Amino acid sequence: MSGTSSDHRQTDRQTDRRPDRPDGRRQTQKHEGEREQAHEQRETGGKTDRGTRVTVLVALAANLVIAVAKAVGGVIAASPALLSEAAHSVADSLNEVFLLAALRRSRRPADRRHPFGYGKERFFWSLLAAVGIFVMGGCFSFFQGIEALTKGAEEELSGYVAGLIVLGIAFLAEGASLLRALHQVRAQGGSLRDPALRTVVAEDGTAVLGVTLAMIGMALHMVTGQVVWEASASLAIGALLVFVAYRLGREARDQLIGEAADPESTGRIHALLCAQPEIDSVEALFTMKTGLDSALVAARIDLMPGLDSERVEEVAVRIKRSIAHTVPEAGEIFLDVTDRPAQEARESPAATGERGGA
Repeated sequence: MSGTSSDHRQTDRQTDRRPDRPDGRRQTQKHEGEREQAHEQRETGGKTDRGTRVTVLVALAANLVIAVAKAVGGVIAASPALLSEAAHSVADSLNEVFLLAALRRSRRPADRRHPFGYGKERFFWSLLAAVGIFVMGGCFSFFQGIEALTKGAEEELSGYVAGLIVLGIAFLAEGASLLRALHQVRAQGGSLRDPALRTVVAEDGTAVLGVTLAMIGMALHMVTGQVVWEASASLAIGALLVFVAYRLGREARDQLIGEAADPESTGRIHALLCAQPEIDSVEALFTMKTGLDSALVAARIDLMPGLDSERVEEVAVRIKRSIAHTVPEAGEIFLDVTDRPAQEARESPAATGERGGA
């Protein structure tokens, strides 16, 4: 930006690093307030994670039991739809392990190698879960459906009955797991921003629908004697799993790349900056999610002319504290502050309404 002096370009770096400043007591209080706020956020996040961890463990236990039952029933009944559902449950079980790893690793504190923390681990493991759903669930279901169409499948009445009983039990177990996940969503105010919880809800909802499709396909096969019904159910389950995997993977990818904070938070920050009497203009505002409940904020601002160095520094401190108070997830805040001379301010394009974006 034009007119940026070397003194004021370093204002933000100096704000928190000079131990011999005359307002050292104020800075100490500022740091204590930030530490208290960070501690409160960690406690709140820890409680939320504990609830989510219970939800994931319930889903894992249900899927492990169901996977074994479906696999045994599918082999005995030679049912492609049931075997597809067994693959679905195995994929879900592996995904729950990924999500447990995400919950544990994403809360590690920042260190020298990762100065912004490990919050994005949550998004990485959620991406692996999406890949698991696609490969282990969707692809195997397509394989079973195509094999049944090309080779056919013969079942006895006892096989149909055993398969339907297994699917009925699976429906109840998956339904109970889904209810637990929805209860956790309500406990978090109806939000699905946690990728671990979002994945569990998607998995359990897909599982309930998949079991329903498998039951319909098996029942129609039993009534008509046409394997095409059960094969179609297996293909439908595969298509459903691929769609869910795509949606979950796309969301995780966006967050890993560096997704901006939600528009509401960004709007509040921008409005706060514009409301400061010392700010002449907001040249640029950038935000990026660094975790489930943490974000980085960076802004380039022009101050009104005529402010001395001490005043500029005080303004920067106050603005950063205001942003942290207004948007608690703003864990890292960086300001590029410019205090332009009065003559330059009068001659700049902004004074004549011609300023473009920075």
